[in-house]
Amino acid sequence: MVIFDLDGTLWDSGDSVAESWNIVIQRAGLDISLTGDDIRRNMGKTMNDIADDLFAALPAEERYALARRCEVFENSYIEEHGGILFEGVRETLEKLHRDGVSMSIVSNCQEGYIPAFLVSMDMGRYFDDYEEWGRSGLLKADNIRLVMERNGADKAVYVGDIQKDADASARAGVPCIWAAYGFGHIDKPAGVLDKFSDLPQVLKDLGFCK
Repeated sequence: MVIFDLDGTLWDSGDSVAESWNIVIQRAGLDISLTGDDIRRNMGKTMNDIADDLFAALPAEERYALARRCEVFENSYIEEHGGILFEGVRETLEKLHRDGVSMSIVSNCQEGYIPAFLVSMDMGRYFDDYEEWGRSGLLKADNIRLVMERNGADKAVYVGDIQKDADASARAGVPCIWAAYGFGHIDKPAGVLDKFSDLPQVLKDLGFCK
């Protein structure tokens, strides 16, 4: 089984997410304006941690309530407006799907974000399962194991772009492939993707597909 991170690995939705959050923030009458880079530097964190960074000037109760409103609106906005797939993602997923590779997504996002991605990019057919921090309440390592258990997989590899992905993979007991074109760096990954289309060969090198 190949399990993917989403942001910074399959696509870049930073600008769309910032646009959606700014709409909610403006409606709340707050003097805060976010950029795509504000969102990108927080990718991989849980939603509460993102709120702590972006809305630090607000009391905790207010910042989390605002983040919840942003999340709900973001899902519908993302479903309509989408993001930007990294080069080669669609073609490579199609190849892996044809080859019978089981694929899933695990992200520290809010509930509903992965389905919004799947709808906006028309990618539901490629993935057998997914899990989100906002749906399970679990951190990434536990969600990786959960998806493996649900799908009867005794062997998996995780593909991510930041060190937190590698740390979660290690706790879950699976190797991590670094998407080097993404938003961060990973120390000592099991494999490296300079571009997404490198994935079939890297999986072959690691013994995950023929």
